[in-house]
Amino acid sequence: MPVDPIALTADLIRCPSVTPLEGGALQLLDALLSEAGFETTRVDRNGTPNLFARWGARGANKSFGFNGHTDVVPVGDQAAWTVDPFGAEIRDGIMYGRGTTDMKSGVAAFAAAAIDFVKETPPNGAVILTITGDEEGPSTDGTIALLDWMRINNEAMTACIVGEPTCPNTMGEMIKVGRRGSLTSHFIVTGKQGHSAYPHRANNPLPAMARLVDRLASHKLDQGSDHFDASTLAIVTIDTGNPATNVIPASCKASANVRFNDLHTSTDVMAWMQSEVDAVAAEFGVKIEMTTRVSGESFLTPPGALSDLVSAAVEIETG
Repeated sequence: MPVDPIALTADLIRCPSVTPLEGGALQLLDALLSEAGFETTRVDRNGTPNLFARWGARGANKSFGFNGHTDVVPVGDQAAWTVDPFGAEIRDGIMYGRGTTDMKSGVAAFAAAAIDFVKETPPNGAVILTITGDEEGPSTDGTIALLDWMRINNEAMTACIVGEPTCPNTMGEMIKVGRRGSLTSHFIVTGKQGHSAYPHRANNPLPAMARLVDRLASHKLDQGSDHFDASTLAIVTIDTGNPATNVIPASCKASANVRFNDLHTSTDVMAWMQSEVDAVAAEFGVKIEMTTRVSGESFLTPPGALSDLVSAAVEIETG
């Protein structure tokens, strides 16, 4: 009997898998895939839950893969919800719950499709599913851990589809063939504390920080490339930790997240930011520290056989 992807989505929604908790979601998928003949392995690292599943022989010449995650972001103020965030309630044909879009429905869809496919048309090759519990969090022990494990154990995918939602408005309207890189930089401007009545005796870090974030946020990194929109920089935090209005703080902190397209690498983005830091530090006579965490470089899979295949399938299903 075919797997019902809607019912499977609902079952996954009912698993409270808020990062870093597994919540039973991977256990559910592990049992389902094992019963269907997949060889499954839990690839947990540093307490982060991950699942590898393969139907077919290890090291097959041809292997098709799916990748996704079952962890979700926190629900926030649950009292503000009009439904149970883990209830998978359906209203007027729409399922509500944390992770319905990102991305338990996607995981349910490709898991159901993979199970039905190997039952109905056993392929001459392997079908692989890599599902992580660390995508919404630090993302250091999820897909990276799975890929590390695959390399060690002679597991590989000839091609892979990531089941993340990509269509802003209508199902099937957009197929993504790449991903922007991402990095987050933290800045600390150190001045000199003082009383607000005597600002000349202090060195206020706030004007320097204001200048820095303005220079960073107003700069256009590029105009976009053939397959990506323009790179973006967003200032996401500014904080002095200063509750007093009559004290000039000694330091100020800020953070910025950059999403960069294939015209850049993390190295050149960081070099540009460092040049801005140096210029502002010299202008205001303050010390500015910058630390950066790179989540990933940009990548692009040029349109070709795989994207053509996916496009054709989308057209068949959605018209």
